[in-house]
Amino acid sequence: MTAPRILVFAGSIRTGSLSARLAALAAKELALADAEVTKISLADYPLPIYDGDLEAKKGIPDNAARLARLIAAQQGVFIATPEYNNSVPPLLKNAIDWVSRVEASGPARYRDKVFGIGSTSDGMIGGARALIDLRKIVQAGLGAILIPTKIEIGRAQDAFDEAGELIPEAPAKLLKRLCRQLVDIAGRLAD
Repeated sequence: MTAPRILVFAGSIRTGSLSARLAALAAKELALADAEVTKISLADYPLPIYDGDLEAKKGIPDNAARLARLIAAQQGVFIATPEYNNSVPPLLKNAIDWVSRVEASGPARYRDKVFGIGSTSDGMIGGARALIDLRKIVQAGLGAILIPTKIEIGRAQDAFDEAGELIPEAPAKLLKRLCRQLVDIAGRLAD
């Protein structure tokens, strides 16, 4: 099996972001599962709030086109999201909105991409409501393949040790299983 290329990023750029910690740990697990991992920060792809009038006047922002090309070059994507008001953060939704508008990619371009998703929250349910929305965005909006395994880390402020590893054994095993599943399915598509 060819080593699949997998992009990893968090839906938050806040310093100390719990979802960024999850993304970093997922990148590590994906590499251990023999994926070729590219980890990015959405801070490196600043975008205006999506507006159809703005798109009509100015076209697609360069950063949206760069991000779309990067995603197009991968077989898989892992997104770690926080939960903001029972949904995904505007930063993440806006990036996906812009990327889906890039003509060279368009939503049809994502039909052969495999996505894995995870969430963090300081609450008990671990960002489950954000994942409901992210699942709809990825599957229905982009038309991408979404692996069935997902990870939700509740009370995430207490779930990572100083080295960035997950302390509870169950979520650590789940993340490993999710990453191996993502590599397996993305690898099959790469062949």
